[in-house]
Formats: sequence, C-alpha cells, structure tokens
Amino acid sequence: MTTVKATPERRTPAPRALGRAGLRLWHLLALPVALILLWWWISASSGMYYMPPPDVIATTFADVWFSERFFEDALPSVARLLTGFALAAVLGVGIGVALGLSPRLRALTEPVLEFLRAVPPPVLVPLLILLAGISTSMKLLVIVSGCIWPILLNTVEGVRAVDPVLADTCRCYGVRGRRWLTTLVLRSASPQIMAGMRQALSIAIILMVISEMFASSSGLGFTIVQFQRSFAIPEMWSGIVLLGLIGFLLSLVFQFVEKRVLVWYNGVRAATRGE
Repeated sequence: MTTVKATPERRTPAPRALGRAGLRLWHLLALPVALILLWWWISASSGMYYMPPPDVIATTFADVWFSERFFEDALPSVARLLTGFALAAVLGVGIGVALGLSPRLRALTEPVLEFLRAVPPPVLVPLLILLAGISTSMKLLVIVSGCIWPILLNTVEGVRAVDPVLADTCRCYGVRGRRWLTTLVLRSASPQIMAGMRQALSIAIILMVISEMFASSSGLGFTIVQFQRSFAIPEMWSGIVLLGLIGFLLSLVFQFVEKRVLVWYNGVRAATRGE
C-alpha cells in the first residue's frame, strides 16, 4: 500500500515583492516629501513674498503650463535641448574615436582642445550672437559647445582602453574595417561614452536655459526671466519646477536607454560578481 506524501505549500513571492516595491517607493518619495514639507513650513512661518507656499506654486503651475504656453515655450526649448545634445553626441563620439585611435592626431590637437575646453560656454554667447544672430542656430551652438567635451573626452579614454587581447583576436579572425569599429571599438568604449553622455545631458539643460536668458523671445529661460522682471514670483517658481521635472524625466529616459545599450556590460558585471 503506497502512501501519498503531502507536498508542502509554497509561499507565493507576491507579498515579498509588494514589500520591496513599497520600500523602493518610500525611498523614492521620502526626501521629496520632506523637502516640500520643509518649504511649506519656511514659507508659512516667514511670510516672504519671494517664497510662496507649495500649494500656490502648484495652482499657478496648472494655470500657466496647462495652456498654450507649454507648446509655445516649453516644447521648443526641449526640442532645442535634444537637438543640441544629439549633435554634440555625434560630433563627440566621431572626433573622440578618431583621436583615440591615432596617438599622433591626439598629440597634435591636444593643446587646442585643452584651450577650447577651458573656455566656459556661457562666455561664448555674445560671440555666437554676433556670428549666428538671435536665432535657433545660436542656441544650438551654445548647447553643443558645452556638451561636446564630456562626450569627446570619455570617448577618447574609452577607445584607448580597448583590450589589446580582444584587438589581437579580431585581427586574427579577420575582423576589420567598419565591423571592427562597431563590434570592438565602440562596444568596448560604450560604458565610458554613455557616462560622458550622462554628464552632457545635465550640461545641456543648463546651457539651454542660459542661451534663452541672454537673447531670445521665447523658451523656458526667457519666460522665467520675464516672470522675474514683472515680479510674478509664483509664475517664476512654476517655471523652475517645470525645468526640474523636465530634467528628471530626461534622466529616466536616459537610464532606460542606457540599460538597453549596456545590457551586455551589465551582464558581464553581474557574472563577475557572481550574481
């Protein structure tokens, strides 16, 4: 006579997963909520006109930006930001790969590049206004002039750090030309290239605002300055909040793209750590 053993009930991982999700959400929201409460307390206790409470800023934000102004000022600014960032990425990676692969070219151009890198991009705004006028081209040039350097320098270092063993292996298997560039060089340098792009993205936001504050008739930077000059303080703060939200959303999008691009690299790191 056979006896049937009762199989132990398996605990579903759902409660544990929900607990982890709740903990992550708490870690994500704890500091912003604390800062908002602190701002609320300071604005209520001081009564300063230049520090309106968060509820006033939120109401003004909805009135100002849930309107045609969003399409007239915010969207063009974001378009210029992304266009300038894309141009800087293409130029930075292209020039960086060339310099990283050629020690002679790198030694020849290094003094000039170091001089140009030391010039702050906002200082170039008056010169670019004279050359390109008060136009979209001027704003794009300001963004590119600052964003290109972290991408270029990180690309150069990434290309120079290509594993010689992998290079010899590709040479033995006849991997040359465009395939060698995309399979070995760019893939090996991609972690540092993405790190440079991450730095450049934050610089692009700053330069986008600066270019619109100096000489423009539209855009987020222009609108915030106009609010400040007319003493529309809640409206000014609503523009600053919108800039922060745009930066936060762009950072999330970049993290998503970075994980997809560096999926092989993250897999190698996880395997190395034994995860």
